[in-house]
Amino acid sequence: MIPGSNREHPTFLRSFRYALEGFRTAVTTERNINVQICVGVAALIAGFVLKLDALSWILIILCIGLVLFAELVNTSIEAIVDLATQELHPLAKRAKDIAAASVFTLSVTSAIVGIIVFVRAFTLL
Repeated sequence: MIPGSNREHPTFLRSFRYALEGFRTAVTTERNINVQICVGVAALIAGFVLKLDALSWILIILCIGLVLFAELVNTSIEAIVDLATQELHPLAKRAKDIAAASVFTLSVTSAIVGIIVFVRAFTLL
């Protein structure tokens, strides 16, 4: 597509299919996103078992979505860096390490939120 033109601009449906294709690619090629999906599913199951309240559900779903989002962005940054250079370059390493650190930071934060939500749910049983 030519920037600024509508020539060959994908339809909304086609854009949605591209997004699903990207998600499918990440799931089939990236170990970490599969681990995060499994942890997210476990959190959802625990939420159903403990009968979380609406606010707790919002927190858990937001945390799951944000961690998956961060991992997808990290994966795309790594792909872009790999496309830009095949050599071991300090800036390439820096970009990849910082992108990975963002996922790690969000994962730890989400784990803390999950602990708070689930400990509270256990105490209300």
